[in-house]
Amino acid sequence: MSFEWLQRYRRAIIAIVVTAALIGVLAAWHPSGLYPWLKAFHVIAVIAWMAGMLYLPRLFVYHCVAERESTQSETFKVMEQRLLRMIINPAMVATWVLGIWLALDGVWYRSAWLQAKVALVLVMSALHGMFTRWVRDFAADRNSRSQKFYRIINEIPTLLMIAIVILVVVKPF
Repeated sequence: MSFEWLQRYRRAIIAIVVTAALIGVLAAWHPSGLYPWLKAFHVIAVIAWMAGMLYLPRLFVYHCVAERESTQSETFKVMEQRLLRMIINPAMVATWVLGIWLALDGVWYRSAWLQAKVALVLVMSALHGMFTRWVRDFAADRNSRSQKFYRIINEIPTLLMIAIVILVVVKPF
């Protein structure tokens, strides 16, 4: 039996396990007065995640015009990988952990606006996964997409963010 898939998705599996463990710890601990602090850290995590999700496709646009294996291309590879690993990935995990905690603790999970928000955050997470794949493609000099493609993709996180913020602030349903 081959476990290649385990190696390939090792980081994703670790992230899911860590996320589940952190949610379990928060659920068991549950000190009073924690909700506003977790909400503040959730907003901070969302800001960090969105900053990375908005910047990474811009790096892809510039990376497209760099000659393969050039100093500039290698610099972009380092920038993309560090942005993904040091900011975007941890911010996404924190966003999910804290968001799930807030939804459960505040009993928001029954609200239609939150269910719509979660659907959009799932789309954002899928886009995050696509960005991860593209970072790997650039790292291996296998990018096959154009500068124009990444310029268009760059708008998707913005549109998702606008819809998510409106759902959270206005709570239209």
